[in-house]
Amino acid sequence: MAAVEFALTLPVLLFVFVGVTEVGEAVSISRKVTITTRTVTDLVTQNSSLSASGLNTILAASAQVIAPYSSSNLSVTVSEIQVDSKGKATIAWSGSWPNSANALTVGSTFALPSALDTPSSYLVYGQTSYNYTPVLGYNMIGPITLSDHLYLSPRESTSIAYTN
Repeated sequence: MAAVEFALTLPVLLFVFVGVTEVGEAVSISRKVTITTRTVTDLVTQNSSLSASGLNTILAASAQVIAPYSSSNLSVTVSEIQVDSKGKATIAWSGSWPNSANALTVGSTFALPSALDTPSSYLVYGQTSYNYTPVLGYNMIGPITLSDHLYLSPRESTSIAYTN
């Protein structure tokens, strides 16, 4: 009788075990995505000027922050947003890693949260996304995009001068 009960409960217990393992992994990667966003954006705000190679070095450091998880699924973008005297926000400069395809378009308008829409100001906007594919639950769940974004003010000056 015990063997029959074990045979009936084993599939349920295995399903719960796999589910808890996959959710734990996703939560861990999500936390790493948040830490990566904060670290990269914070490193950019500590500069008064940046060159393209300096920005790429900071963006590439995200691979070390996301470790031990693979950086091949990671995309990081950092941009400076300029708010003019009338409160219109536009992209002053932008960079993305691992390629520049995800960089925001310079000069395009940007919708800021109303609490941050201060005329004649600058903000650094960092965003990170990670395409997580569950190991065992892929057929049931499929890939999940984990992402985070952050706004910070430049620390060393009013804005960060960017030279390409």
